[in-house]
Amino acid sequence: MLNKITNIYQEFPKKFWLVVGVSFIDRVGGTLLFPFFSLYLTQKFGVGMTQAGIILGIFAISGLFGGMIGGALTDKFGRRKLILFGLIFSALSTLTLGFVNNFSILYPLAVVIGLLSDIAGPAHFAMIADILPEKQRQEGFGMMRVVGNLAWIIGPTIGGFVANRSFLALFIIDAITSCIVAVLFYLLISETKPKETEEEEKSSLWKTFKGYGTVVRNVAFMAFMVAGMLMGVVYQQMYNSLSVYLRDYHGINPQGYGFLLTSSAITVILFQLWTTRIIKHKPPFVMMALGTLFYMVGFSMFGFVSAFWLFTSAIVIITIGEMIIMPTSQALAANFAPADARGRYMAVFGLTWMLPATIGPSAAGVILDNYNPNLLWYLGGILCAVSALSYLALHLRLGKQERFAPAPLIDSQGESASESMPA
Repeated sequence: MLNKITNIYQEFPKKFWLVVGVSFIDRVGGTLLFPFFSLYLTQKFGVGMTQAGIILGIFAISGLFGGMIGGALTDKFGRRKLILFGLIFSALSTLTLGFVNNFSILYPLAVVIGLLSDIAGPAHFAMIADILPEKQRQEGFGMMRVVGNLAWIIGPTIGGFVANRSFLALFIIDAITSCIVAVLFYLLISETKPKETEEEEKSSLWKTFKGYGTVVRNVAFMAFMVAGMLMGVVYQQMYNSLSVYLRDYHGINPQGYGFLLTSSAITVILFQLWTTRIIKHKPPFVMMALGTLFYMVGFSMFGFVSAFWLFTSAIVIITIGEMIIMPTSQALAANFAPADARGRYMAVFGLTWMLPATIGPSAAGVILDNYNPNLLWYLGGILCAVSALSYLALHLRLGKQERFAPAPLIDSQGESASESMPA
């Protein structure tokens, strides 16, 4: 076991592990707060999920524009500066949200915070794509998920305990964590942006922004985006509407919801590396379809079951899909992108989560507040089925291209299967 861990460590560059370690600390702070934000809004301000969903939607749509700005700035000025700015601003904005006492103030705050907090998003993805070659990216993003989910064991468990006593303490702890991460990132991690050509150095910022036109004219990439959005609008419910649904319709408190998220994290920690090492040898678009079918089953279960152990089972099923989808989708997005446009491609890829986050919470709020709440999960199952079919169509269209080929199997002599075959 120790030899396996050592081998895995040696396969990846030192800078990658530095990024992983610093990201872990950041995720601990974020997972203390993020899963309980909907509960904070509805409990502190006495509003329904519809109003809370509108606030979450404003955060998301503002973040959409922030991410697009950040993608261009990442390609022009580099990854490191954007990430440091994002960490410092995150600390300030988190404290501000914790001390607000008037719900109406949250509307303009959500616009400003959403816009500036997500500027650094594309830089994180681009940095990993810079550090790792194509054939290591899927596994590298999987590693990031394992370490990130270690934080989910710590964060939601402590966060649920703290939330039962003081929501303000969650905001303060998250802000302190962001400051610590900013210092570590500044001291330990250097810039990873590929060296620009002379022509790229002379290009204006406006020309960099115009490069988004090339991204959106990539029809295959945009089809990939649409399939991701259909699935993403369902996945978003796990972190926004599910906590309120379980509390209001099944009497499950924040600690119970925190346990569900922790069970997801444990599943990732135990099985993500094993899963990624298997799926990297399979056609990636087919794997996306398979993972989305797991989402379909897991999210649909919430509309049919009522026992806590069955809710836990549903979360585990969703997590199996997540272990397939997350590293595969990130690697696919990076492989779509030329090196000089990674920030912009990753910014547009971020829309697969941003747009669902914009419409998902408010749409879910309308259903939860006005209709049979189980309808939310029935519709989610249908959207996941459509998304899975879309990924299969992409496989038929793009699956034979080299950039989307699965990683080759390696024989005992260290040669790929294709290299060892006789001519």
